[in-house]
Amino acid sequence: MSVELWTIVIVGLSFLIYLYIGWRSRVKDSEGFFVAERGVPSIANGAATAADWMSAASFISMAGLISFMGYDGSIYLMGWTGGYVLLALLLAPYLRKFGKYTVPDFVGDRYYSNLARLVAVIAAIFVSLTYVAGQMRGVGIVFSRFLQVDINTGVVIGMVIVGFFAVLGGMKGITWTQVAQYCILIVAYLIPAIALAVLLTGNPIPQLAFTFSDIADKLNQIQVDLGFKEYTQAFVNKPMIDVLFITLALMIGTAGLPHVIVRFYTVPSVRSARFSAGWALLFIAILYTTAPALSMFARYNLITSLHNHTIAEVQQLDWVNKWENTKLLAFEDKNGDGRLQLTPSKDTNEITIDRDIIVLATPEIAKLAPWVIALVAAGGLAAALSTASGLLLVISSSIAHDVYYRIVDPQASEQKRVFVGRVMVGLSLVAAGYFGVNPPGFVGEVVAFAFGLAASSFFPAIILGIFDKRTNSTGAIAGMLTGLIFTSIYIIGVKFVGMPAWFFGVSAEGIGTLGAIINLIVTWVVSRLSAPPPVEIQALVENLRTPDLEDKQAVATFEN
Repeated sequence: MSVELWTIVIVGLSFLIYLYIGWRSRVKDSEGFFVAERGVPSIANGAATAADWMSAASFISMAGLISFMGYDGSIYLMGWTGGYVLLALLLAPYLRKFGKYTVPDFVGDRYYSNLARLVAVIAAIFVSLTYVAGQMRGVGIVFSRFLQVDINTGVVIGMVIVGFFAVLGGMKGITWTQVAQYCILIVAYLIPAIALAVLLTGNPIPQLAFTFSDIADKLNQIQVDLGFKEYTQAFVNKPMIDVLFITLALMIGTAGLPHVIVRFYTVPSVRSARFSAGWALLFIAILYTTAPALSMFARYNLITSLHNHTIAEVQQLDWVNKWENTKLLAFEDKNGDGRLQLTPSKDTNEITIDRDIIVLATPEIAKLAPWVIALVAAGGLAAALSTASGLLLVISSSIAHDVYYRIVDPQASEQKRVFVGRVMVGLSLVAAGYFGVNPPGFVGEVVAFAFGLAASSFFPAIILGIFDKRTNSTGAIAGMLTGLIFTSIYIIGVKFVGMPAWFFGVSAEGIGTLGAIINLIVTWVVSRLSAPPPVEIQALVENLRTPDLEDKQAVATFEN
């Protein structure tokens, strides 16, 4: 069978699984819709968290970024994985003990202010819409290549699938769908990585293959011969301060992502939250330790397949023609010699490749079996749709629960709350579809912006809300607004208006770190200059850090 037919079969089967799970998981009450009835087992929640967190940026774009950036791409590995560890150890157990539905719910109650809740809602929607743009772009890319349909059509198909299980099952439907999506995406990522490791090094374990073989030396030499820096040379494309700021922005941004944090509200207890965090870290590590190897293999294959070949030769390749049709791969014989040259200079480079296609195209470049290529397409869709569904629920719950129920109509019935939540999912889908059709950048870049916005808005409010009982509502509101406004202006100015990166050359992807620092300073200073929180709020914060009985029993059992 052809790649397209295999893709229709595998993607079709995966979609049927998602639809079936969504139908079986449909809910009628608000607790089921917003927090999956708080009954998700730790290992299942770990898999769902991993799928929710490993978006199209992780599956589709990250390896592409590393392939193009070389060692510099490690900022994404360090930032995203380090941030998850930070979230799992420092925030998740306390947030679960607080026992709310959403991050704005935590902010509103901890800072005893509906204004603080509204600011958090705005930040959550802003972050989620920015993030979902990357997911919808990933969906469009997969559909446009592997099913040979228009990108807009692909986005609409993805919207319908997500909308079905998100509207019917809410968080419960999304959770169990994400468990299935994790299984699909991790298998789809590992199989081509293992195949490439065997083909290029003879070692079937990707992590060992690129560490203990000569593939890195070969690639370094090829890079130097073509005028590039060595692939493994450290930090040649970015100044060190930008590397530091991007890494920190990704770390604290991860710890402030509302769609990841909400996953820890779906388990039965604080202890379950800790265990699910551990499972998620294991599931995430499987992909994230494979990504550097796949990036190196992909770069080596890409160069050897295209550089110095004639245009006639490469256009005889089926994968080249199909990716050219998507406008994400292009050739231009600038010197008229009939051969394609890959160079670091825009003036002489004759091969233009969208870095978002690297993972998706690599199995075809390596001439792997059609079913493997189709499986990778299904994996890319699983990664994009799993995160998109989580983000859509964040937007829905922020409006339906935190605005409508907590502010507009506190007496709303269960049925009305779920109805409003479902309507908000539908409206969010429309917004997500728009961004999928009109994406503001590469998947990885767009997602990096979302992390910066989360870092500058949520992280300081959460960390101070847990560990500093003197932080009050006035300080939290001032800090969140200052951090979010500053970071948004810098990102929009640098990326879309032509403003220079005036803060020591720090890029738009890294400015969230400075936004978070500004937020922390403003929050701390304003809180000290204004009245302290009520006594009951300070007692609540003290209790938040006091171990529960189950935690004490677990420690006693371990010591014995």
